[in-house]
Amino acid sequence: MADVAREAGVSHQTVSRVLNDHPNVRADTRARVEEAITRLGYRRNLVARALVTKRSRTLGVVSFDTTLYGPASTIYGIEQAARTAGYFVSIVSLKSIDSDNVRDALGYLTEQGVDGVVVVAPQRSAWRALENLPSGMPAVAVEGMHNACVPVVCIDQVEGARLATRHLLDQGHETVWHVTGPADWLETEGRITGWRAVLEEAGRPVPEPLAGDWSPRAGYEAGKSLAAMKGVTAIFTANDQMALGVLRALSEKGVRVPDDISVVGFDDIPESEFFSPPLTTVRQDFAAVGRQCIEVLLRQIDTGPATAERLVVPPGFVVRSSTAPAR
Repeated sequence: MADVAREAGVSHQTVSRVLNDHPNVRADTRARVEEAITRLGYRRNLVARALVTKRSRTLGVVSFDTTLYGPASTIYGIEQAARTAGYFVSIVSLKSIDSDNVRDALGYLTEQGVDGVVVVAPQRSAWRALENLPSGMPAVAVEGMHNACVPVVCIDQVEGARLATRHLLDQGHETVWHVTGPADWLETEGRITGWRAVLEEAGRPVPEPLAGDWSPRAGYEAGKSLAAMKGVTAIFTANDQMALGVLRALSEKGVRVPDDISVVGFDDIPESEFFSPPLTTVRQDFAAVGRQCIEVLLRQIDTGPATAERLVVPPGFVVRSSTAPAR
């Protein structure tokens, strides 16, 4: 900084004000300092800055199975929002999620000196660990329970399932079959709740749901079972990957989509518009989740840990060629 100040002909304090985007710097002075920074190739020492400010400008993220589209997209949205706010992100990805693993991950991030943590916690088994957060640690969770001990940002899973089910009933289908996600996932519970509620409100039969695990293989096995049943004309799958498996199974059995059976997915993965046929699906706004997580976390960093609140991001709905009026 002393070299930059000497090169620009200003004081050390002026360089500091420019680096920290202080408003009380004249435009020509700011330009001169920025030119000197560029010429000298100056980069701030973030470790030294952290020692002075007592902040690392780093946020921790704990997640599970980042090979899945939902968690991976959520982390991407968080990372982009954090970068925009001038923060780095340190990610701990867990192979399995339980209270011990989450507690160890939080301990690791605390040792790194992160300013706050985001826990992508879509499973009930993760929540016991959140009760043991380090005292005073700013934290926010993604897809948490209603009685959460920290602020939660989530997409309205129930409303997403309602949109999917209502769309199929509006197409004239008598009822809708459902392929679920894994039992321990909160998203699975929300999607089952929304699907069941619409059928019950409409006075329609509620078929026994078929259990899945988010994978195309699970959808494929469920699709084979559904193709062998009589009276199935509409299927709501709990994610797009399982919908892909369902489409494959129905095609192999000679069942036409959407002529014989309509299919709706959930997530709107980038590939879904290129399925055969293109998939009608529920869209999740992961960028909005990331932005709200970072806003809540930075507010806590500035003012102290917040009381538990729940911020809900509405889902969207995308109609493509995999659904049609019942015949």
